[in-house]
Amino acid sequence: QVHLVESGGGSVQAGGSLRLSCAASEHCTYVMNWYRQDPGKTSEWVSGIDPDGSTTYANSVKGRFTISQDNAKDIWYLQMNDLKPEDTAVYYCETDPRPPYSDKCGPVNYRGQGTQVTVSS
Repeated sequence: QVHLVESGGGSVQAGGSLRLSCAASEHCTYVMNWYRQDPGKTSEWVSGIDPDGSTTYANSVKGRFTISQDNAKDIWYLQMNDLKPEDTAVYYCETDPRPPYSDKCGPVNYRGQGTQVTVSS
């Protein structure tokens, strides 16, 4: 089983920045995605990064957020700049595993516990 731990959330004013981190307990091959969810709303996909470093972003964050990875440390980052009140949510990282699979690295998606981001106007 893979455990993910997010950190870096907090409260900032509009226009501020935060960097979220997601640390994985196992070295596997993942597409890593960030999602966010505000209470009472559906989960929204924010960004993803392939094992080869290719990145994709939701239109709502494109140009403001940057996803990256440190493969040696199994840590993924979401740099969030120019934050807006509508970015307020709990942010989760979630694995989308890729082969090769093993006993520790199976074809199962895992999600962290989330980290709260609050942006005030």
